[in-house]
Parts: sequence; C-alpha cells; structure tokens
Amino acid sequence: MLEIPKPTLGRLPLYYRALVTAADAGLEIISSAELGESAGVDSAQVRKDITYFGQFGRPGIGYNVPNLLLALEQILGLSNPNEAVLVGAGRLGMAICNYPGFTRFGLKIVAIFDIDPQKQGQQVDGLEIFPLWRLERIVKKLGTQIGIITTPASSAQGVAKMLIASGVQAIWNFAPVNLKVPPDVILRNEDLAVGLATLSHYLSSGHGSQKLK
Repeated sequence: MLEIPKPTLGRLPLYYRALVTAADAGLEIISSAELGESAGVDSAQVRKDITYFGQFGRPGIGYNVPNLLLALEQILGLSNPNEAVLVGAGRLGMAICNYPGFTRFGLKIVAIFDIDPQKQGQQVDGLEIFPLWRLERIVKKLGTQIGIITTPASSAQGVAKMLIASGVQAIWNFAPVNLKVPPDVILRNEDLAVGLATLSHYLSSGHGSQKLK
C-alpha cells in the first residue's frame, strides 16, 4: 500500500474546503493554481498531492469540482459521519460544540461531559451536559470513537485514560499538555498557546508577512 506523506494529508482538507466553496458558487471546473492558493502551495504540488489518489484532472482544463469533491469526501472519510464526545464545557468547549462547520467534515458531537455540578443538566445545542462519572457507560453505549478534550491541563491525562478505557480510538486534544496514549490510539494535539507564541515570534522578528504552516 502506497504511504501518503503527512503534509499531503494535511493539505487535503484545505483543498476540500476550496472545492466546497467552488461548488456553492456553482463552479464546475477549478484549476490546480486555485486549489494551491487555498493551501499556500504551487500548482505543481497540488497535482502531485492529488495524483497519489488517482488521475482526476485534465491538462489545460483543471479539475471537475463535483467529481473531485466526491473523491476527497471518500478519501477523507467524510461520507461516513463520525460521532464524538466532548469533555470540558468551558468557553472553548462550548465554542467547538456550537461551530457549524464540522458538519461539512462529517463530525457530529453527540454528548458533552463536565465535572462542574452547575453545568451538568444544562442543554447546549440540544445536547445535555453529563457528569464525568457517566462518561464510560455513555460512550460504550453510543459506540463513539472520537473524544475531544477541552479541559484544563491538570485533568486532561485522566480524561484521556477514561476515554481510552471507554473504547475511544482517536483523541482531539485542546488542553495545553502532551498526552500519553497507547500506540493504537490516534492523537491530535491543538496547542493554542504554541500557535500564539509562534505568531508573536514572527511579529517581533520582523517576519510578519511570512505565511506560517
């Protein structure tokens, strides 16, 4: 099986987003240059990335928007919606729960958990906030495979252990801490502090116009 480079996989959602925009605008054809602009790469890189998955474009014409959109949905697994549970009903957690854009990428949050008794029982976009002690039973009942962590750093590792024990196979971690998970569990860290520090560094060093990846 051909191994796909991680940078290529990381650009596919950006191409997909550009294709969605093009489809919504009623466009039938999009060029590799236009796709490259969405991901910050040149047209040659776009063609190389997409060729890993087959021949979709026509030289001198471009890519058929509906066809490539459907192909990327299958490649990214978006045609099979993924359900997730979220732990941490703070401001960041609620912002993630209320973000409508995840629907396009096949993600649906089906349960929320928090340790704060004052938040438990509240409704967020039709979902009840459950106490954390109910996590394992609910996750196993729902068969959820994705866990989203938006808790403070001090409790994130414990939450990760609970999610893994419940059968979760992938964790999207927004807590500012490096989690330890088994090799068979997929982990994606989103450290907002690191992102801010990177921006601050480039601003202070006079490279404000550089595009960061």
